[in-house]
Amino acid sequence: MTDENRPIQDITCNDADLSEQSAIRLQKARALMAAEENPYAITKFDRDRLSGEILQNFEALENQTATIAGRMMSRRIMGKAGFAHLLDRDGELQIYVRRDDVGEAAYEAFKDYDIGDILGVKGFIFRTKAGEISLHAQEITLLTKSLHPFPEKFHGLKDTDIRYRQRYLDLIINPETRKVFEARSRILKEIRSFLDARGYLEVDTPVLETQENGAEARPFITRHNALGIDMYLRIETELHLKRLIVGGLEKVYEVGRIFRNEGMDTRHNPEFTMIELYEAYTDYEGMMELVESLFATVAQNVCGSTCVPYQDKMIELRGPWARMTMAEAVKQYGGIDTSLWQTDEEARAAVKAAGFEPEARFTRGECLNQLFEETAEAHLIQPTFLYDYPIEISPLAKRKLGDPLFTERFEFFINGGEYGNAFSELNDPLDQRARFEAQAEKRRAQGANVQADEDFLSAIEYGLPPTGGLGFGFDRMVMLLTNSSSIRDVLLFPTMKPRE
Repeated sequence: MTDENRPIQDITCNDADLSEQSAIRLQKARALMAAEENPYAITKFDRDRLSGEILQNFEALENQTATIAGRMMSRRIMGKAGFAHLLDRDGELQIYVRRDDVGEAAYEAFKDYDIGDILGVKGFIFRTKAGEISLHAQEITLLTKSLHPFPEKFHGLKDTDIRYRQRYLDLIINPETRKVFEARSRILKEIRSFLDARGYLEVDTPVLETQENGAEARPFITRHNALGIDMYLRIETELHLKRLIVGGLEKVYEVGRIFRNEGMDTRHNPEFTMIELYEAYTDYEGMMELVESLFATVAQNVCGSTCVPYQDKMIELRGPWARMTMAEAVKQYGGIDTSLWQTDEEARAAVKAAGFEPEARFTRGECLNQLFEETAEAHLIQPTFLYDYPIEISPLAKRKLGDPLFTERFEFFINGGEYGNAFSELNDPLDQRARFEAQAEKRRAQGANVQADEDFLSAIEYGLPPTGGLGFGFDRMVMLLTNSSSIRDVLLFPTMKPRE
């Protein structure tokens, strides 16, 4: 169906008033086409300045000719002259349009443009009597006709559902949103620069996998038609990256898109970005040093300080960070000395006595983890390394020398939430096989179709050197450094339930 034949009611909004305004705009677009002034015909427009450059360098550019382009965000007409503001990637710049300068036809066309139309303007740079740096227009070109009005600035785009579903409107109307995503890009650039400077190699590993692994997260399942098999969107990048360490790439990292078929809240989205890195010949202590340095460096370079505001707190990211074992945290915040437990039954009884309900199968290690989550985690406000995790919940971490019930694993917590996870990597292929098989059996009992990853086991049988590994949620780091309360605020297109 051509545009001329498309019914006006096909272009509507939920609000009746907006539907009427959209219909008027559509009629304007058709009228321009009928007059052979197609508002979508221009394929290229050569601009030579951005608003930010003009505003920041006015003294050097005053009275010089400039050509800009952007979206018209406001306009006021005062007889034979008018003002408008154009929005480009840097921000807004005022234009001054006078009938005698652009011609009567162009001025009448300007008066008929709508907020949201995209214009190209050529003129000279000056400062108005009111003191505002502006562009005095000499030529105006309509580059794109907008067919819909914006939601009202202080109402429509406060609606988070609209902001998340129609991020393009959020970016146009809310400058603070644009700043968040510009910061996100800078944060990622700084992370890459930091790791590259330390000799890490950035790599890409498969997103589609041929089998579900034994990890706790539930995968998304898809179908490969040519092979006739189910495939799984990855829930981590760890096992492929460690294969590369076996292969001699001694320092690797990946900025990986991860998919987990689980619930959503302010800290979880089913599709998110994880940064994982592995380094041969170091351990979890080495990873602690790297985390401290990385977070402090990125915060300083992006935010201008290692002390950043988050909600109602100030978070100091400069090291050294606090350190405590999981058992120490439970004793300090929960008042429970887990070293006194001799059996799993005693551990479950202690959890019940503390007012919580353990699962009937829980071991001492799982009870310790439950008590940490219930009594201690929320207290870890300033950056804290929590280390020495029970072996039952750490299937890929190396056992702690002298205390085989625990592993050389840490997670780090900020503002009462977990941000990342690291190990001295398990490189004993016999121990790894036994743990994988136990984990797979547990997952199969829960209904999952899980097998041990035989190719990974084969890889480490060739020899995985002593290795330290780290994974952390990039989106959570962005939340922290942009003072954003929800993960949806730092994802350009968060997962949303379709409208009915």
